[in-house]
Amino acid sequence: MKDREQRHVDRQKGGRVMPLAEVVITAKEYQELTESAEKTQQYYDKLLRTHAEFDNFKKRSLKEKEQFLKYANEGLIYELISILDNFELAFESANKMTDFKSLHQGVEMILKQIHQVLEKNGVKKIECVGKVYDPIQQEAIEHVETNEYPENTVVQEVQKGYTFENRLIRPAVVKVSKKPEKGKDKKK
Repeated sequence: MKDREQRHVDRQKGGRVMPLAEVVITAKEYQELTESAEKTQQYYDKLLRTHAEFDNFKKRSLKEKEQFLKYANEGLIYELISILDNFELAFESANKMTDFKSLHQGVEMILKQIHQVLEKNGVKKIECVGKVYDPIQQEAIEHVETNEYPENTVVQEVQKGYTFENRLIRPAVVKVSKKPEKGKDKKK
């Protein structure tokens, strides 16, 4: 600012430099400007606090999400440990007993317990034998010539398939029927 003279560019007058005129305001106008400036500062401070709180909220939410994911399967792990205890007992008993039937019953109970825990946690077995082949949920490894089933029907399950909350976890590995070729020996 040259010689303490304030200047501004008046864009409506072709961009010429014009000296600023002194402005005189009343005490009431000054008070209103002061109050307006104070309100503006309050709003700005509130904005800064809100922004800081939001940043803290995002950080806290991220940390809570990480903790949730870290410990989400804790209940399932606890139930599986119980099943592991039963397997260990069955293994110890197998070394001491000669009664195969009791061992078989014990292992069968543990197997049922595993199925119950999986079902309780949203895991379901895909039922497929006797049903039409579904390439989305099943993987065919062999075609079997047969008249016992309609064509393209699952005749044998080689490996079970499972879904978790209606999402495919592992497809069932199956054998699928097809019509026997004419002229071939029906015995195989």
